[in-house]
Amino acid sequence: MSELSGAIKRALEDGFGYVRLRGEISGYRGPHSSGHCYFALKDDKAKIDAVIWKGAFGRLRFKPEEGMEVVVHGRITTFPGSSKYQIVIEALDPAGAGALMALLDERKRKFAAEGLFEEARKKPRPFLPKVVGIITSPTGAVIRDMLAGFHERFPTCVLLWPVRVQGEGSAAEVAAAIRGFNALQADGKIPRPDVLIVARGGGSLEDLWSFNEEIVVRAAAESHIPLISAVGHETDWTLLDLVADARAPTPTKAAEWAVPKYSELIETLDKLQLRKRTAVRRLLESVRTHLKAASRGLPTLDDLVAMPRQRFDAIDRRLSRALLANARAHATKLARISGRLSTAPLAQRLARLRERLVAVERRAGQALLNRVAVRRRVLDGKSALLNSLGYQSVLSRGFALVRDEAGLMVRHARSVAAGAALSVEFSDGRVGVVADGGGTAEPGEAATGGGSKTPRPKESRRGGQGSLF
Repeated sequence: MSELSGAIKRALEDGFGYVRLRGEISGYRGPHSSGHCYFALKDDKAKIDAVIWKGAFGRLRFKPEEGMEVVVHGRITTFPGSSKYQIVIEALDPAGAGALMALLDERKRKFAAEGLFEEARKKPRPFLPKVVGIITSPTGAVIRDMLAGFHERFPTCVLLWPVRVQGEGSAAEVAAAIRGFNALQADGKIPRPDVLIVARGGGSLEDLWSFNEEIVVRAAAESHIPLISAVGHETDWTLLDLVADARAPTPTKAAEWAVPKYSELIETLDKLQLRKRTAVRRLLESVRTHLKAASRGLPTLDDLVAMPRQRFDAIDRRLSRALLANARAHATKLARISGRLSTAPLAQRLARLRERLVAVERRAGQALLNRVAVRRRVLDGKSALLNSLGYQSVLSRGFALVRDEAGLMVRHARSVAAGAALSVEFSDGRVGVVADGGGTAEPGEAATGGGSKTPRPKESRRGGQGSLF
């Protein structure tokens, strides 16, 4: 089986090689996930499978579409997995101008149904753009003519995005340029254009086909910047012309539409200034005339203040009489009330308040004396307690208080050295003495057998003198 299949494959490829076919595309569903395209070519009597490999599909100037009549170039081969032959297409072109026009009309109806050509969505051109973006070929007469038009009419900043305007990949470049200009920031390093111009010189339908591609039409429809289409001559038209915000018959005319003419602006400005001065002068004259007419109908100053002055005089006279009458009425009322006034109630109330004050002062004095007596008794009791607890009372009973040279109390005889100066305080005064020998422990503190000590009374440990307290 495989040998026969291989032999058939070699026979077809050697016998036919490269062929040129014309037919209608059938069963086209777009590129496969692998990038390859699979469909069929048919006419009224036959049908042949076709395939376009991924690499060849990217180089095609015209992409296949369902129902499109085309002329293809390729080679005949077989698919080893089945007993079928197919054509591997390497070039594809519409079958004549009629086919291109049919495809163009079909795309036109498709985009019109989506509303891409409606006037309501078209944006107005700016009156005086600061930056103009041009999408065209950097070589050729088109860009030179447009720059000359800008220079003659109104010199402005022009940004050129160079693209190919014909051939393979030109449609993708034009679409990328439109989207690239729209992606610029208004305050960026490269300024964002206020208006775009897509320009190209004249040519055949095939030459201008890049501007009929869907990618270009949708990029123009998505543009937020007003776009002027200047493709071909006045008799030429493309789908870009229909979706653009304005269509110029020539690239030079597009430059004239993009910016106003400087001399015409100056002339128009002069005319407007003249009209303004004339209108202001006429307005002033009209106001002056109306003012004069109105001033003649106005009363004089004396007439204006005569009536208010008369009303003021009348009110002044009435006010004087009213003040006198009011003063008399209040004097009469005061005389009537003063007769009923007497100081007796006030004197009686003052006497009662004075009596209450004397009683309060008497009670306060007695309370103060009672409180002082109570405090005195308490103080006397605490003074007696202090005298009974003080060491002076102990001294009066025959005891004495011994101090050393530093004035500190001596509690033990053993703490006194021979010849130490001491001070002995009695109840009636102090006497200085000198110790004739060192202090010794009392017999009760001597050591006994077995190493134990006989404790002495607590008072004996205070230097031979009992506690003062």
